Amino acid sequence: DRVAVVCGELTLTFRELDTRANALAGVLQGHGVGPEVLVGIYLDRSFELIVALLGVLKAGGAYVPLDLGDPAARLRFVLEDANAALLLRSRTGGGQSLEFSGPTLWVDELCATAPAESAPLERRANDASAGGRIAYVIYTSGSTGAPKGAMNTHRGLVNRLSWVQDAYPLSPADRVLQKTPLSFDVSIWEIFWPLLTGATLVLAPRGAHRDPEALAQTIQSYGITLVHFVPSMLEIFLAQAPAHALAGVRRVICSGEALGETVQQQCLTRLPGVELHNLYGPTEAAIDVTASECSLQEEGSRVPIGMPISNLRMYVLNRHQQPVPVGVSGELYIGGAGVGRGYLNRPELTAERFVEDPFVAGGRMYRTGDMGRWRADGAIEYLGRKDHQVKMR
Repeated sequence: DRVAVVCGELTLTFRELDTRANALAGVLQGHGVGPEVLVGIYLDRSFELIVALLGVLKAGGAYVPLDLGDPAARLRFVLEDANAALLLRSRTGGGQSLEFSGPTLWVDELCATAPAESAPLERRANDASAGGRIAYVIYTSGSTGAPKGAMNTHRGLVNRLSWVQDAYPLSPADRVLQKTPLSFDVSIWEIFWPLLTGATLVLAPRGAHRDPEALAQTIQSYGITLVHFVPSMLEIFLAQAPAHALAGVRRVICSGEALGETVQQQCLTRLPGVELHNLYGPTEAAIDVTASECSLQEEGSRVPIGMPISNLRMYVLNRHQQPVPVGVSGELYIGGAGVGRGYLNRPELTAERFVEDPFVAGGRMYRTGDMGRWRADGAIEYLGRKDHQVKMR
């Protein structure tokens, strides 16, 4: 009966959320949703979005997020490439008209007619391969051609969420802000981490992730204790947000871009007593694969991306896929539980980027295209892209 989700002035308890998600899962199972079945989700940040995500996973399927701000051509490509069995939408949640040949379910209408008590949900027995099934498919930006769907597994996702709770424990007193668009994998831990631990998930208003003033007001009004920032947004936020608005924040997590020394120093100086953590990970490997707790350091030193998280292996290899010594630049490879299944419908590209791990029998590793080097203390420094790829906007 504790509050699970806050959206504006409205709240949803864990019981209410579970009841609605179970009802949706039952409907989805009736439409054939189960293991390895992909469901498109085209919803704005709302109660319906959280219900839809849980409903798909409870039904045994995997979700494919569609960003409301994306052009129609990209949305059409993703739906066709994923061969989505269903599309989940809201009649009141905005978005554009989409060309989709499959059935569309309106989650807001289903939630409105959900029973007060949860009906029994069909539970399918897990087998030894269940952890390797797809949990979600996120399409990359398409910077190297057409967008490609990165398939990530339940094993990788659970490993990442278990690690983060061990590393930075949340309690029911915590309030986590969800502001990242669903098409970026940071949104996954923003949503599921607090729900797994009894903390409260607070949904930021539409567009707030780009508005420092709106973010500061949301953080203060709802007593947010943990928030994520892309480093470039953190810099703008620190410059514009009043310090008193952040009084309740105890932890800031950065990822998505290289964290510069200047922004790190500004954050730690401006927000004394607030922990700052720098995380790194590609979409192809279940969100994050390394982590580092930031501290004030000597001017001119690079901010490390840290050490591997639980059950992950990091390699810095030369062009012959041989390890390089400490301090020598090489390409970053990832092995272990977080490595995804590959790219949907792209076997050649999958074979090129997801390769045999020569250091672990039967293992696979993901070739990131990022450059880095080991430090003497066992942490990794990120040195940029191998292929000169850049991020815009």
